[in-house]
Amino acid sequence: MKAEIEAKKVAFVFSQGPHGTSAGREGLDALLATSALSENIGVFFVADGVLQLLPGQQPEKILARNYIATYGVLPLYDVEKCFLCKASASDRGLVEFDDWVLDVETLSPELLRQKLSNYQVILTF
Repeated sequence: MKAEIEAKKVAFVFSQGPHGTSAGREGLDALLATSALSENIGVFFVADGVLQLLPGQQPEKILARNYIATYGVLPLYDVEKCFLCKASASDRGLVEFDDWVLDVETLSPELLRQKLSNYQVILTF
């Protein structure tokens, strides 16, 4: 099983905001579990998924679990290919923002799609 996963490049695409659904938390859990089996992982933040990386969120105020800071430990799991859609950030008034909880490479939608096309498995959360 490990050899099969290692042979494939796996992309995790976060497209939903951090609150209102459990998609972000579940995606992060799946990402961390997959990182134990593969080093060929890419992480993409698009649409409302860019909001996953905003620091200073207070989910406890809406009785939600705080998992946002966990993105910051991804490099410890050898997950270093992280990309953020520039247009998505701009659409949400974050074009000049650069203090994300994770180091990400900001790309145009075209370049982001190009990078994503290099992955054989794409999981969307």
